[in-house]
Amino acid sequence: MTTTRYFLGIDAGGSHCRARIADATGRLIGSGATGPANARVGMEQLRATLDAAIAQAAAEAGLTADDLRDTSAGMGIAGISRPGVREALAALDWPFASVAYVTDAVIANLGAHRGADGAILILGTGSIAQLRINGTDVAIGGYGFPISDEGSGAALGLSAVRHALRALDGRSQRTPLSLAVSDRFGHAIPQAIAWMDRATPRDYAALAPLVMDHAEAGDAIARSIVEDAAAHVERFIETVFERGAPSCVLMGGLAPRLRPWLRARTVAQLGEAQGDALDGALLLAGLPGDARAG
Repeated sequence: MTTTRYFLGIDAGGSHCRARIADATGRLIGSGATGPANARVGMEQLRATLDAAIAQAAAEAGLTADDLRDTSAGMGIAGISRPGVREALAALDWPFASVAYVTDAVIANLGAHRGADGAILILGTGSIAQLRINGTDVAIGGYGFPISDEGSGAALGLSAVRHALRALDGRSQRTPLSLAVSDRFGHAIPQAIAWMDRATPRDYAALAPLVMDHAEAGDAIARSIVEDAAAHVERFIETVFERGAPSCVLMGGLAPRLRPWLRARTVAQLGEAQGDALDGALLLAGLPGDARAG
């Protein structure tokens, strides 16, 4: 039986950092939220962002410095697999009784299945499948845009820009989608090239709703782009079950819009999340699995 009085969960991703504190019964007593906390921002900025989220949660919970020394922390951090990041994190000095680090996908999977074996497929700006099989965590995909992230928002946006450029060249038909995309660049290829020189995966992913809207409206090219993405998602899911995961949950902002494009037999295999990433982070911190933060 644990003697730690408090548990801190951190979900540090590319768009935000969230913190949640629970007591030993699983009762939620404090939360905090700050900005981007991907390891790519650099260790100094990452630490500052984490500190701010933790301070908010601790203040709301009314925890003192002594209380923090009696707190176990679990942190899921995007980009932790980059060379040198785990070593840099291990060197950080925290006031907690213990700290455990994993990727943000691992805590999302832990939360979705309440720590049990299972898998998730995250479809957002990027894409990644995270599995837990016999207690071992394994990732599939998620190697980064543009070499990976199939079926993601960024991949949809990239395909849309390619289509728009081909249409401007006359190499493919102009459709409502190509016109909508090229309109953002004044229908001028030099402006599109200038945008691409500085575009991030998130910039490409911002075009994904446009692609989905036009696909749902019957645009032939948009439909082909979405159907290709759905095929990648289908293969992800097939691989998850081939690897031995007992269940799979779709997650991420793009998941609800892509789900209707999947085959009925695939959808029938999917489960529903039992918790979120912060629930998983609290489990990582050591909160008993039968406790429920809320």
